[in-house]
Amino acid sequence: MAADILAAMNVTDLLQPQILMLAPLIVYGAYVVFGISGFGSTLIAVPLLAHLMPLKFVVPFFVILDCVGAANLGLRLRGSVMKRELIGLMPFMALGILGGVWLLVRLRPELLLGSLGGFVLLFGIGYVLRSGRGLPLPRWSAAPIGTFGGATSAVFGIGGPIYLFYLAGRGGDPAQIRATMPVVFVFTTLTRILLFITAGLYSPAALAAAAALLPFMALGVWTGHRLHLNLERATVIRVIGGLLVLSGCSLLVRALA
Repeated sequence: MAADILAAMNVTDLLQPQILMLAPLIVYGAYVVFGISGFGSTLIAVPLLAHLMPLKFVVPFFVILDCVGAANLGLRLRGSVMKRELIGLMPFMALGILGGVWLLVRLRPELLLGSLGGFVLLFGIGYVLRSGRGLPLPRWSAAPIGTFGGATSAVFGIGGPIYLFYLAGRGGDPAQIRATMPVVFVFTTLTRILLFITAGLYSPAALAAAAALLPFMALGVWTGHRLHLNLERATVIRVIGGLLVLSGCSLLVRALA
């Protein structure tokens, strides 16, 4: 199975005009949003990049960008991290990622995109209507939510809405969530990179794609962070909710396509 994934793309395939023109713009825009909200890069970029390249190729190379981008933003915001909630989530995220990598190698993840898109869409609408207040969640909910989030992170490269759902439900405000999400992503992306290497999901083309797009990621994070400094809390909430709605619709369109 891994050989089939790697055979789907090679370095010369990355030189197609539509990829050269659109991929940098997609990555830059995704990380502008990430710099503003603390998550959302994969929600925007993975569904769009999957129109240009196979999904099983996109997820492994994009996780490298996410790891670097999350570390960059996390260092800037480390003072507001929800440390107690992270400690409860991390073991279950690791368990979910392990199962998700197995699914990525053996199953067709496109079949699951529709259900994930519906979840993201409904959560985005709810986040906007509740003005950023999450549904109250007990501490034990870290187990199912962390496991599910880890699995979807590995299969789709998308776990942000699920972790946001948990952190908001545990009383986190937008500033705390924005600071905590990059730390979550550093943990999940490093875990996924190690497992993807073990599963043989990295090819020269995947590494070349990540290296070529790193400057656009860095510029996007810088732009988004600068924009966030000038935004009010209500605007940030609308950005997050609107992002989730758009991303959910994009996932549903991708599933139907």
